[in-house]
Amino acid sequence: MSTQDHPASCKVVLAGSIAKRLQIEVGEGLSKLERKPLLVGFLANKDPSARLYADWTNKTCEENGFAFSLREVDREEVETHIIAANHDEAIDGIIVYYPIFNSRQDQYLQQLIAVEKDVEGLSHRYIFNMYQNIRFLDSENLQKSILPCTPLAIVKVLEYLKVYNTILPYGNRLFGHSITVVNRSEVVGRPLAALLANDGASVYSVDVDGVQQFTRGEGIKKRRHVVVKKEAWGLEDCLSLSDVVITGVPGEAFKIPTHLLKEGAVCINFSTDKNFGPEVKDRASIYVPAIGKVTVIVLLRNLLRIIQNRQHTSRPEVEKRLRSVDNGQSLRDASTTG
Repeated sequence: MSTQDHPASCKVVLAGSIAKRLQIEVGEGLSKLERKPLLVGFLANKDPSARLYADWTNKTCEENGFAFSLREVDREEVETHIIAANHDEAIDGIIVYYPIFNSRQDQYLQQLIAVEKDVEGLSHRYIFNMYQNIRFLDSENLQKSILPCTPLAIVKVLEYLKVYNTILPYGNRLFGHSITVVNRSEVVGRPLAALLANDGASVYSVDVDGVQQFTRGEGIKKRRHVVVKKEAWGLEDCLSLSDVVITGVPGEAFKIPTHLLKEGAVCINFSTDKNFGPEVKDRASIYVPAIGKVTVIVLLRNLLRIIQNRQHTSRPEVEKRLRSVDNGQSLRDASTTG
């Protein structure tokens, strides 16, 4: 029989195809602005992945009508540059390419960026809102909270693939889905598990320390997700139950055991390494091998969102928030010199 009699059982979906839809949305938002938005990136390391991300950011900004300035600085000076950028009215958004110190100092730098310019959604207020399932910054629901770029990019991938059920109410559209996320980093894996659970999914979060289940409880009756440790569970217990498997494990050595996948699963890889072998196409119904292009366009979408939010924020309120960031810096200086 010809291949036409037996169509391929797995559809491979590339990130570029998914990004095009978001590019249209971003283009429409950009057309409503009076000037070209300026995104500033700070690179203070020699990490090749960080450099690649910076190059992608530059290329995507150029292709979509945004201004981008990459500033390569010494890591001991990045703090001073961030504070200056917070107060520079010509700068609309700030991104820092991590890791810099590979320590809690990086977390401090994340909190140093003004909320009004944090395109990565890593400041405390945004992270708090995400985990608490609070979707707006204000009581009038005019200013949307910013979500971390990579977790949000994966959500957009799932929306594109129609995994989200649009018949259900907004916020419940993953109800009935079981999803395994292999990665529980504080930057991607844990926030992603929280986002998916807050949207109604039962999420198995897997890392070297074991398995945790994120849900909104039986019948998704809770307002936000809860976490339960699954004692004695391993990856194999999760895969057979999951209609979606999302992986982000660094290193060529790690591979998802294909034979344990549920038949017809949707498989998404967000690692720079390939966590699925080529045989995944014999088991999965949809395979997304990378999401990088989606992540970068989501970054620009976040930049537009914070500009739109700023239009609903009074100047005194912005200045008050900047003073709070600067006061945090003063307290840190006092603690390190005292």
